[in-house]
Amino acid sequence: MSFGRYCSFVIALLTASSAAFASGPSGKHLPRLAPTINGMTSTLPAPSLDLSPAVSRPLQASLERCLNQLQLQSAVRNGHLAVSLVDITDPLAPAVAQVNSNQMFYAASLPKIAILLGAFEKAAAGQLRLDDDNIAELKRMIRESSNTAASSMLQKVGTDYLAGVLQSTRYRLYDSALNGGLWVGKPYATGNATRRDPLHNLSHGATTFQVARFYYLLETGQLVSPEASRQMKDIMGSPAIHHKFVAGLESRYPDAKLFRKSGTWRNFHADSAIVEHDGRRYIAVALSDDARGGEWLKSLIGGLDDAVFANSLNHNIASAAQPAL
Repeated sequence: MSFGRYCSFVIALLTASSAAFASGPSGKHLPRLAPTINGMTSTLPAPSLDLSPAVSRPLQASLERCLNQLQLQSAVRNGHLAVSLVDITDPLAPAVAQVNSNQMFYAASLPKIAILLGAFEKAAAGQLRLDDDNIAELKRMIRESSNTAASSMLQKVGTDYLAGVLQSTRYRLYDSALNGGLWVGKPYATGNATRRDPLHNLSHGATTFQVARFYYLLETGQLVSPEASRQMKDIMGSPAIHHKFVAGLESRYPDAKLFRKSGTWRNFHADSAIVEHDGRRYIAVALSDDARGGEWLKSLIGGLDDAVFANSLNHNIASAAQPAL
């Protein structure tokens, strides 16, 4: 089975204006707020990465060339590497390419982004105060990947509450029909997991598909609210750990901005980010199960970056070739 057929998924915009409300994790109805796109509030229905699969053929071809050049095809075939790439320069018309996108991996610290969402959801419900101390703790959890901060914040959010957020009809960031997704079932400390994921028995899990959806919902103002999404994105900026995606880009594009969360444990290496530079914006997510995974991801991000810019060039050439009306 080819890469494209194995990992294709559809991008669609939600156009049903009747969906004025979405079900929150507590069962209450939460307002579906207008998305903020590039600093402006849109009157259009909120866009969303659809849960059913299809790809941008040019971007998929670029991704597969990248994997070939880096000699990572066998890692993909053997299930040791998964990648999702989403060009969101125009967030209302995203282009997507993926391999092994619905394969669940142990993702180490990457799912701390789920705790971030849970904290903002609980704050919106009036059950958690995001004061200066809690914001500082969230920044340590994300930027420095502090296990102490993550465990403390998970205790405040609640493991069961967080599971409800991730599986809610509003977000569906963990979906049994799609082999899982984002999951946090134990603190980032010693001790037993209190709530492992239902399908794979993982304490901290993810699929690249659902992590990419998380970032897309973040970028389009759909996590909790546009203002909460803006605050969460700010917390994810200025990464303090310079490896994997950060190391792979900073020498090439020192002015690139990354809003990012990575993870490492034994053979498991994960990274994820919104990357912005030179007029382009994209989501990159990679999960691996191999001792070489850290080096794979450091090399991979350069190829993914090239794929996005090649896709942009091809799109511009195709647009210029269209006859004037």
